[in-house]
Amino acid sequence: VPQLGPQLPPRLTQQPWHLLYSTGRDGFSLRTLYRSGARPDSPALLLIKDTEAQAFGAFSASAIRSSSGFYGTGETFLFSFCPELKVFRWTGRNDFFVKGDVNLLMVGGGSGRFGLWLDGDLHHGGSQPCETFDNETLSHQEEFCIQDLELWGLA
Repeated sequence: VPQLGPQLPPRLTQQPWHLLYSTGRDGFSLRTLYRSGARPDSPALLLIKDTEAQAFGAFSASAIRSSSGFYGTGETFLFSFCPELKVFRWTGRNDFFVKGDVNLLMVGGGSGRFGLWLDGDLHHGGSQPCETFDNETLSHQEEFCIQDLELWGLA
């Protein structure tokens, strides 16, 4: 979280963050992640570590929630630590920021590819280059197994 601070929108850099959800504490469930979310207008930081110890995730200017369509703003971005921080910001090509239901959470998209996706039990996910962020694959492989996942929100 400290390394990501300078990458956040300026209005958020001095705000205190707190842990809303952790697979180690709360179990592996996308439904539980949605329930533990902050206020709808509160930004969210999703941190993932896969079973190959690769760390990556996403920042959303609004809370991570279940939705019927894509939501979010151009402040949304993807990031990876491989081995140092790389940030993938909005390209302006589309507005496929965040979309989720009980079976799937997606961040970024276009042409059937998602910058980051997580399944409903939070055991598996994937990452592909996508039009929204023009990102690299965030993990070492396009599909990965999740070891730990945390959702942070503003205090």
